[in-house]
Amino acid sequence: MILFERRTETSRTWTTISFAVAILAGLAATAVLLASTGADVLQVFGALVKGAVGSPKALATTLVKATPLILTGLATVVAFRAQIWSIGQEGQVFAGAMGGYLGAQLLAGLPALLFFPGVLAFGIAGGMAVAWLSALLRNRFGVNEIISTVMLNYMAVYLLSWLLQGGPWGETGGTISYHQSPMLPDAAFLPALMGSSRLHAGVLLPFLVAAICALVMARTPLGFEIRGLGYNPEALRHKGVNIGRTVTLIMLSSGALAALAGAIELFGVTHRLRADNLIGLGYAGIIVGMIGGLSAWGTVLAGLFFGALASGAVYMRVLGDVPAALVPAIQGITLFFFLCAGVLARYRIVRVVVQ
Repeated sequence: MILFERRTETSRTWTTISFAVAILAGLAATAVLLASTGADVLQVFGALVKGAVGSPKALATTLVKATPLILTGLATVVAFRAQIWSIGQEGQVFAGAMGGYLGAQLLAGLPALLFFPGVLAFGIAGGMAVAWLSALLRNRFGVNEIISTVMLNYMAVYLLSWLLQGGPWGETGGTISYHQSPMLPDAAFLPALMGSSRLHAGVLLPFLVAAICALVMARTPLGFEIRGLGYNPEALRHKGVNIGRTVTLIMLSSGALAALAGAIELFGVTHRLRADNLIGLGYAGIIVGMIGGLSAWGTVLAGLFFGALASGAVYMRVLGDVPAALVPAIQGITLFFFLCAGVLARYRIVRVVVQ
């Protein structure tokens, strides 16, 4: 028992060291990339920090941009910890926004205490419906979830495109048709926090959801089944667990979290359905979850980091005079070094166990 505890402590220390080195290596590689463009590295990093946390307005923007990334990252954590390789977060974000917009039409006129929980529930139901289709295809027909979720992503995007372009939700003006829905009424906007027009109440939800996810993973039977399905599904089956039911619950939970991101973006940020505001949130969430080490609080930190990158990007481009494509390049560099750190951490664990 003493040896087991010592090994666990050593592996955690090595993991921490590995990820700290990954951060430093990512910053160094980014600096080299910046220098290759002829930019002033210190000036660019200073502009990035100023745009991310340099003022209350910048900090509010960082939190707003981090909110959907944390939620889609947590959706990734729930699925990937069970080795269910769902890539459907993108389509589920779209489904959550569409479900929320439908709910806003059906629940218009209700008091705020009923309206907002209701429209968020509609959004969550949309994401869960998409996730349920993938679970059904896997459990009933043996369809790999990577294939089904990617295909459903396209279906969700094209459904929204049809609804907005010539469909019932498109906004028209004279003879012009816009690729967006009409603006929601002011009563459907998520309440602002601290008198800020940017900071909405939805930014609090990722932290609450992360706490719930951490608790579920560590302290509940569902969390045990998620971890067991990831480690050894055969042992879980012999224990009497219905694997198909567990897969469905996991995919529904993941779909609900990703859909919540889409609904919050609709009611807190865009206030109308527009595909260009939702594109990429689900795929970015996969990166956030991976960089967060597939842990709830790690995902929160990774989401805040990516939110800071997105928030500071404007300052970085204007004050640092760097190409707009540099931000996704920084994200890719960061992911690469964190994945390398994960490999190193696993190698250290194996070596210690052998000893």
